[in-house]
Amino acid sequence: MGIYADDSSLWSDPQHVRDLLAQFGLVADGKETPFIDWDSLPDCALLSTKWHLEKGKPYWHWAVFVREGSDEYVLDSKKSLKTHLRKDFGRIKPRWYIKVHV
Repeated sequence: MGIYADDSSLWSDPQHVRDLLAQFGLVADGKETPFIDWDSLPDCALLSTKWHLEKGKPYWHWAVFVREGSDEYVLDSKKSLKTHLRKDFGRIKPRWYIKVHV
């Protein structure tokens, strides 16, 4: 698919992630929705966290929000985390999200 973890365009273009999800039969919305609060998120969403500009270009870190019944968590691939299943929502600052249809 031409998608590589060290490709910095993954950090600034959501289309790559939409394409990857489609390869696995998942559909992501075609638009990004501003993050308002955790309660307004759909049951499955890609989150843009750590959003910032570098030389005028936006970059962010991807994480996945999941709601299963009354359980909510974020799956975060950051290497330095002790656990990649996070519930410390106050420390995570999403800028926007993309709904994933499952």
